[in-house]
Amino acid sequence: MQQVAHKTTFTISELAQEFDITTRALRFYEDQGLLSPERDGQRRIYSRRDRVRLLLTLRGKRIGLSLLEIHELFSLYDAASDDEPQLMEFVKKLEKREQHLRSQMEDLHLVLTEVGQLKAQCEYFMARRTGDVPA
Repeated sequence: MQQVAHKTTFTISELAQEFDITTRALRFYEDQGLLSPERDGQRRIYSRRDRVRLLLTLRGKRIGLSLLEIHELFSLYDAASDDEPQLMEFVKKLEKREQHLRSQMEDLHLVLTEVGQLKAQCEYFMARRTGDVPA
């Protein structure tokens, strides 16, 4: 990773290897407008900016943002003279995502409780069949 700090350009293979993604994924992110490498014939040359955007894209995906939402944040950043509008929008998206995840956690807790109850009932019925539990 230390070598990366001094580099100013990257090949598609270097970024794919560094971030453990496919070159196809990189080309897809480019098609979605998230990355914009320079071209040298057929060869793509990614800048530090592209590398940072790839890092942010992967991080955004990991927390559940859609590629459209990530693109919108990049567009806000590109258009703004300061980063406050982008940060405010990002906070809104994070709050929405956090609320969604908390709701999913509540749903999972209820499902896990139900699964535990059903499992206990099945074990009880199996034990009754073998005579391990009085009827």
